[in-house]
Amino acid sequence: MPCLPCGVKSYVLSFSLIISKKKLTDLCHFLFRIRKAYPSLKPLASWVIDLIQRVEFVQSWVDNGIPSVFWISGFFFPQAFLTGTLQNFARKNVVSIDTVSFGFQVRNSRSKKKDFHLKSFQVMKDAAKDLTQAPADGCYIRGLFVEGARWDSALHALGESRPKELFTDMPTIWLQPEQNRQVLSSGIYMCPVYKTLTRAGTLSTTGHSTNFVFTIEIPSSKSQKYWIKRGVALICALNY
Repeated sequence: MPCLPCGVKSYVLSFSLIISKKKLTDLCHFLFRIRKAYPSLKPLASWVIDLIQRVEFVQSWVDNGIPSVFWISGFFFPQAFLTGTLQNFARKNVVSIDTVSFGFQVRNSRSKKKDFHLKSFQVMKDAAKDLTQAPADGCYIRGLFVEGARWDSALHALGESRPKELFTDMPTIWLQPEQNRQVLSSGIYMCPVYKTLTRAGTLSTTGHSTNFVFTIEIPSSKSQKYWIKRGVALICALNY
């Protein structure tokens, strides 16, 4: 291969540096956007895939109308979605939103076993794709993961994790608003829901945490302290 003149070499080198600098600048701008985006512990490749899925979820909502099952992990600010669900119920029934909260009735839709004595929170055994119609009140949500425990479909309650199993999928959940609901004192675990595995956030200007979303009452035959010691929580997005 013939040697290039010094002038040409300098030009090629300068051009290469300009291209490299542009790529680094674009990368820096991209990383800056990540800092301004939703909380996430995913590496860059997984984060981009997750971002595309979020855009597709919203685009499908725009193109096909309100979905029957909502991917709660795909919202930038899920607390606003939950508040909106309560507002829809309050307006429909002409009641004060301050008296409305999510109830917690658990039902096994494919079993003849008796339901738990809980009200207003429903864990559906049906896959999200099988739920083609939205409920009359409230909403179906999907996309949560259980850390520190698992959902036992046979017992229809929270159960011990299997060996070498860090996270498990939570079935589709029906959040059903109720007025003047009485909080249950037994037979449930008050499970916190977080956006990421960090489980820590700051108080934003809206008065909400940047990581904690809300609390879900999950049926359990064990005491609250039992699951608290195991650090059981529901997570919207994992770190991979």
